[in-house]
Amino acid sequence: MIAELVAELGPLWHDRHQARLAARPRKRAVGAGAKHQLVFIDRLLATLVHLRHGATHDVLACWLGVDRSTVTRAIGEVRPLLAERGCTISQGLRLRTLAEVIDYLGSSGKTGIIDGTEIRVRRPAVGRKDRDTFISGKNKQNAVKA
Repeated sequence: MIAELVAELGPLWHDRHQARLAARPRKRAVGAGAKHQLVFIDRLLATLVHLRHGATHDVLACWLGVDRSTVTRAIGEVRPLLAERGCTISQGLRLRTLAEVIDYLGSSGKTGIIDGTEIRVRRPAVGRKDRDTFISGKNKQNAVKA
């Protein structure tokens, strides 16, 4: 499973990274500058652990031996790739949005399981319009559903 994700998403991540580099003016020679502290597989694993288990960026940074900001950037780069990939239900059918999942379940008569785990988050800013949705009545804390 991980090997398939790496084979599918690795080239996409590399192409996006190269496009970002090509879009800005070059200030140094080719190959100069800092090298990646996390290879793509580490970035993917950190993102998957963060999404599935709700591990904080600080914990992942300690696990990988890098700074928290490196983990934050890595998750920010890989998460959109996972979202675009969607999930595979059967051969040739890929669901990318919640509406597609609901339509598929309704038309096939199957049932789905949704992970409703609450993940603690920082308190949202005072002026945010949907601030009330972050309050968990059950645990009396600021949280979002996974």
